[in-house]
Amino acid sequence: MTAEQLYIDPSTCIDCSACVTACPVSAIYDENDMPEEFDLFKQINADYFEKSPLDISHPARKKRRSLTEQQPVLRVAIVGAGASGCYAADELARIAGVEVSVFDRRPVPFGLVRGGVAPDHHKTKAVADQFEKTLRRPNVTSYFNVDVGIQVTLDELLEFHHAVVFAVGATSDKTLGIPGEALEGSYSARQFVAWYNGDSSAADLPVDLSGQRVVVVGNGNVSMDVARILAAPVETFEPTDMADHALQALRHSAVREVVVVARRGPVDAAHTFSELWQLTQLEGVDVVTDIAEIDHDVGRGDGDGQFGSERKLAMNTAFAQNPGDDSRRKISLRYYLTPEAIGGDGSVESMTFRSSVTGELETFQTGLILRAIGYRAEPIRGVPFDPVRGTIRNIAGRVTTEGAESPIHGLYCTGWAKRGPTGVIGTNKVDSQQTVAALCEDFESGNLTDPARLNDDVATFMNEKQPDLVSFAGWQRIDAAERERGRISTVPRTRSKLISVDALLAASRL
Repeated sequence: MTAEQLYIDPSTCIDCSACVTACPVSAIYDENDMPEEFDLFKQINADYFEKSPLDISHPARKKRRSLTEQQPVLRVAIVGAGASGCYAADELARIAGVEVSVFDRRPVPFGLVRGGVAPDHHKTKAVADQFEKTLRRPNVTSYFNVDVGIQVTLDELLEFHHAVVFAVGATSDKTLGIPGEALEGSYSARQFVAWYNGDSSAADLPVDLSGQRVVVVGNGNVSMDVARILAAPVETFEPTDMADHALQALRHSAVREVVVVARRGPVDAAHTFSELWQLTQLEGVDVVTDIAEIDHDVGRGDGDGQFGSERKLAMNTAFAQNPGDDSRRKISLRYYLTPEAIGGDGSVESMTFRSSVTGELETFQTGLILRAIGYRAEPIRGVPFDPVRGTIRNIAGRVTTEGAESPIHGLYCTGWAKRGPTGVIGTNKVDSQQTVAALCEDFESGNLTDPARLNDDVATFMNEKQPDLVSFAGWQRIDAAERERGRISTVPRTRSKLISVDALLAASRL
């Protein structure tokens, strides 16, 4: 209580709880050394602690887990090398006597840290350096470009490992269920994000930026990212690792307005305050709202009890006072609009909504619609799946049988596949700790049996199953090639990504 205050850049923080030792993404500033643009957060900080005084406590330090002499080896396979998989690998690899095999269907690791975080959030992407250290550990072996369920089966993994942890994320999208949703020009925000981040699965997405308006449905953090990417000057992204084809498209973009539409009001907006605030920092961009929609929320207080909702409402009210300048690009935040239909002959031409404030229909002329309404995990053969929640069936990370809800010993999950698409990068750290604790408890209690091929070499088997396997050394060669491509670019960049699988595989063999 007598120390000086520290402030955290909300656009950089990954909420990993590591700041008590060292911030992996350099998001922390001393109160006497804050960038000027963060001054408003001092008042936000004061407001928060006025409502929620500190409860000082000193929890006991957790004892580091270790295996007993009677249990000298625990071999675990982790399927997915994104944030949740890497955090789980880190937890396990710190335990003496544990061997970890990390698999990913892509030729490259780090999941959404590489393919989902916005290119201009380069500090947030720095968490990949922390994950890289995990994958370098001598008791961690990486197998990239291996599709578990296709090139290797779950049963084959269990022949070599005591347990398998699924950290596969949520790779499909929720839908609106309205007419016209399947028209060309109607895509999920997940596809669009993968497109501008250079994921090979979306490199050929026919993104058309020749129209003056884009409609984004949903107002979570992903929709804020998408709006910012579409509205910001392309020069913002020239030094970043944005995909070359996306940079080229944005250089010739005719988009003048991005309309972000939500069913509910600003008090209940799914995005964080910091994501909203970032829109105000865009050069040459106005943010506007409809005062009638804003007034509908006045007096409601914090939506769902979330701190900061009143401040979101205040900022939206201020936006309503700005008529916008026709010479500047515009982000229009619209509320209380329910999707009714998408119009067009073969491709998107318009989208119609019904206002729950006026009861009237409103149609936006547009050639590009991006749905940012949530993700779902994909079912995995042999793994119980909950179709309602869109996750692997589990209790606290232990995969469970359908109906009986009893644990299947040896199968675990973490991340979005476990809890659904909620939280930020750092949420996966605590989530993975819970799953790893359950796995270790099961091993120590004798619920995990030794695999049939415990003493056999996993690497030899995997190379036979997938000749195009990419090892950690192969990833390092890809990484070096991309950084060199960025260094020699006309505008020097952090990296210039290789997009196609063939190009990635070629670089991995250099």
